Amino acid sequence: MSGSPAAFVLRRTGRGLLTLAAVSVVTFLMFFAVPRDPAAAMCPKNCDAARLEQIRAQWGLSDPVAVQYAHYVRGVVAGRDLGRAQGGYCPAPCLGYSYVNGEPVIDALARALPVTMSIVLPAAVLWLALGIGLGVAAAARHGSPVDRMIGGFSLAGLALPLYLLGSMFLLLFVYQLGVLPYPHYTALTESPLAWASGLVLPWCTLALLFSAGYIRLTRAQVREAMSADFVRTALAKGLAHRRVVRRHALRPALVPLVTAAGLDVGAALGGTVITEVTFGLYGLGQVTLDAVREDDLPMLMGAVLVAALVVVAANIVVDGLYARIDPRVRAR
Repeated sequence: MSGSPAAFVLRRTGRGLLTLAAVSVVTFLMFFAVPRDPAAAMCPKNCDAARLEQIRAQWGLSDPVAVQYAHYVRGVVAGRDLGRAQGGYCPAPCLGYSYVNGEPVIDALARALPVTMSIVLPAAVLWLALGIGLGVAAAARHGSPVDRMIGGFSLAGLALPLYLLGSMFLLLFVYQLGVLPYPHYTALTESPLAWASGLVLPWCTLALLFSAGYIRLTRAQVREAMSADFVRTALAKGLAHRRVVRRHALRPALVPLVTAAGLDVGAALGGTVITEVTFGLYGLGQVTLDAVREDDLPMLMGAVLVAALVVVAANIVVDGLYARIDPRVRAR
């Protein structure tokens, strides 16, 4: 059992939970234990000392930092009563209430996270399929015009900034040709067609840009695998070159690809600020940006914790895939 994929994933999950706990401590200390007074962020302009003391009492900011953190963790796990001034009872997982509009933080994040996931996850499928497919094609035709064309495409993808490519797509497909609607979010459960048509431009933009790195990585890894003894043996037995590339050379190349995919997907789920700003979508990145602008500490801390959660979850999934592809990692 110790070397099984399940045991490996359980170990990684335990490490992930410890990572989340450490992130929560560091984040709380950054936002609530810094020299700057958190009460000042909630107090309007021309706030006097009496009003500041009232805010500290209402939000428990006069308590020791350890006590404040314990209350915060208890709210996340079991919910807590924040008092009438803070919105009343906050059910688990309680991340507090916004300083700006008094809305529960978890409600704002619950609206924003599906938007970000709807942008990133389908785009990830596209960029992996495109990147791996073109990378294998380039490796199989090493030195040919096809290889050079694919290399030029990947170089252009690495050089173009996302906001520029996204703006070009908007201008061409939305404003000039009129073949696509302006990007918007519709829940998948309401209308799958409206969901897909409203997000196809962000998907294509991310796929074209992210696939560039996977093309180069796949090509390099497959070319390296082609020089291995077991691949040369398969070729010597008379197996078709394309079949050898796909069935024998691609498998060892998947290990670094899966690792890179976990990092990219996790980071993108943590907040696609540029993508959301470019296409006018309100996801986790926009929530974080607004919280920074408005000094909304509970919203900002909640966004950071949710971003850390999705990054850790993405890497746990990648670890599981990694264990299936390469059994040697299970003993680590």
